[in-house]
Amino acid sequence: MTADQIQSLIEDATFDYTMGDHEAALAKLARATAAAPAAFAAWHALAEINFSLRRLDAALAAAESAHALRADDLFINTTLSRIWMEKGDKPMAEKFGAQAKILSWKDQLRNPTASGEGIKD
Repeated sequence: MTADQIQSLIEDATFDYTMGDHEAALAKLARATAAAPAAFAAWHALAEINFSLRRLDAALAAAESAHALRADDLFINTTLSRIWMEKGDKPMAEKFGAQAKILSWKDQLRNPTASGEGIKD
């Protein structure tokens, strides 16, 4: 599968999910991750959908796969924090929450005008 086909599958899965067809969404994301195991966006979408469906173990497995691909991503660290909090592991939730906060600060330092910082009247 090409990168464009993987992206299309992710977008289709997202649409399916928003339309309430959760199983179709999960099936498409499973196809995407099987065809392209390095597709960060597919793993992250799979984590988020499973999380929203309260399938915490599946959400955690997908989030950990995404994190292994891009540990410095603000959003996957936030997702992991939310999953661990729901699973009742506050120390793990705080670990990933702190990492997300650090990544957010780094982004603000690199892009001060994007966050509204550094803009003067």
